[in-house]
Amino acid sequence: MRAIAVLAVLLFHFNDNWMPGGFAGVDVFFVISGFLMTGIIMKGLETNTFSLLRFYLARANRIIPPLLVLCTVLLLLGWFYLSPIEYRSLGKHAAASLSFLSNVIYLTESGYFDATSHEKWLLHTWSLSVEWQFYIVYPIILVLLRRFISLNAIKGILLATTAIGFLYSVNMTLNSPSSAYYLFFTRAWEMTLGGLAYLYPFTLSTSKKRWLEYTGITLVIGSYVLFSSETAWPGYAALFPVLGTFFIIQAQRSNSVFTGNPVFQKIGTWSYSIYLWHWPLVVVAYKLEIQSWPILLLGVLSSVALGFLSWKWVETIRFQKANSWTAIFKLKYIYATALVAVLSALVYVQNGLNSRFEGFSGGLKSPMRHCAVELGNYEEPAKACEYYDGEVTWAVLGDSHSIELSYSLANALKEQDIALKQFSYQGCFPDFDTESKQLCTQWYQNAVKHIIEDTRIKHVVISHRLSSILGLHIGSANKTLSKKGLLSLATLDNTVKELAKHKQQVFIVSPIPEISTTVGALMTRRLLQHKLSSSIEGQSTEQYLTQNKLIFDHINSTQYPNNVTWVDVKDTYCDESHCYAIREGRILYFDADHPSTLATDLVSKKIINSKNTAAAN
Repeated sequence: MRAIAVLAVLLFHFNDNWMPGGFAGVDVFFVISGFLMTGIIMKGLETNTFSLLRFYLARANRIIPPLLVLCTVLLLLGWFYLSPIEYRSLGKHAAASLSFLSNVIYLTESGYFDATSHEKWLLHTWSLSVEWQFYIVYPIILVLLRRFISLNAIKGILLATTAIGFLYSVNMTLNSPSSAYYLFFTRAWEMTLGGLAYLYPFTLSTSKKRWLEYTGITLVIGSYVLFSSETAWPGYAALFPVLGTFFIIQAQRSNSVFTGNPVFQKIGTWSYSIYLWHWPLVVVAYKLEIQSWPILLLGVLSSVALGFLSWKWVETIRFQKANSWTAIFKLKYIYATALVAVLSALVYVQNGLNSRFEGFSGGLKSPMRHCAVELGNYEEPAKACEYYDGEVTWAVLGDSHSIELSYSLANALKEQDIALKQFSYQGCFPDFDTESKQLCTQWYQNAVKHIIEDTRIKHVVISHRLSSILGLHIGSANKTLSKKGLLSLATLDNTVKELAKHKQQVFIVSPIPEISTTVGALMTRRLLQHKLSSSIEGQSTEQYLTQNKLIFDHINSTQYPNNVTWVDVKDTYCDESHCYAIREGRILYFDADHPSTLATDLVSKKIINSKNTAAAN
């Protein structure tokens, strides 16, 4: 079963067209883990020989060393082949993986099926973190229950808990999909159902066992083929591979041609290491834009080969036994794990050790991103960040694309003892629909009102990702705008004109060029190809102008008040032929569309120069 699960995951990750629901292989792993762990724990409780220390140590001896080797190898190779942005991210993820918290970290970053997930070298360790969290909590609960109730009562509690856990997972999948995918609480029912397979074994005739196995295999393989990344997961759909695995375990057909053949037995033995090593190969293929199926198939075979080597030289090592909790500290790999985890954290804290690349600078997030409002961190406009010390005469209004600009402009103004207020709501666009009850709309209206009523504020900078708001995509030749797009431009105009009535100057920052993938991925791709240069193109200037033509045409044809200035950033990013992700060593983004502070430093100078020019005139 492990072989069937890991092969499904490999095929899905290398090319999701090969097995669109192959990610369900992880759910199969969860059921198997629950079955095996319940067996170990319950046998010990029945004979009063169960030891938490032995249980944890056995799990650690198997799981940690191969994971430690993987993280160490990635960190070493990353020193040579990863950009500062990518290396910083790897450091964060390695530390999270080694502390078995990576599922929580990835939850805060993006969805599992998002495009950016293919840039995370240790994304697959989220499932290891979920399993390890289960290993920690599950035996403690069973041991405590055993002190007060019988084993039969424990079985009943696990049965009820599994049913409740499934319903909770379904509810979370509908209301918070990312949390449902990554968190231990929404996955625990899959593992406890595996435990029920041990606690409630079926007694069946040989023929019925065969049909039960066939049913289980049909459910599992059907899940791999019929489901896809578009399926709400885990939710109701996860019941198919989970029940299928449950049925196969209950069939108890060790001589089955499906699960008992020598090939699957071997691959199943190596499955943990295969799983560990396959994902970095997937990331390499993604970064090098490899789409040729023979090469991707070679990646699958290479994953199996690396898994075998890891199993042979790492997994099979017999580590020293610990007879007491204090004896754990005599295990050398525990210290090695702690050391690598600390070094990983330092890579993150030290901004990916960007001093490795002489001549390259910037590209990391500003320290002020916490000032932006988002649904999970909502603040009223009245509580907007104000920095630095000095008289507040400037304000920046916009979405997440205004955050770095706020920081750069504040740094430039503080030399004149002038302070700035930042009004940023991530993903929020100009909207004055007074009937709307959306937080974004209400926040935006209140922010504009607050800026108008604050008589200290004289200058307002407006910065939005207009191309996204209007549905204008890279390389698209958009000729018309949707009704929503036209409304967005109209409300933007209303915002500008209303602010212009009350303030000395209003600046509108033009859209910045966007790149097809993150700047870190572009830089890493060049490093892997040994083609790193001080300038890396993001898109052609023609593409940029075509994508944003409707915006430029609208601004040029609209009669704004004389105190409104259009700040064109094209020459910051582009020359006559190309717009750059990295220009003469200056990293202009921290992802695919958000500017770095090195870019916004230049834009801030433009704004201040425009302000001074207008004042002089």
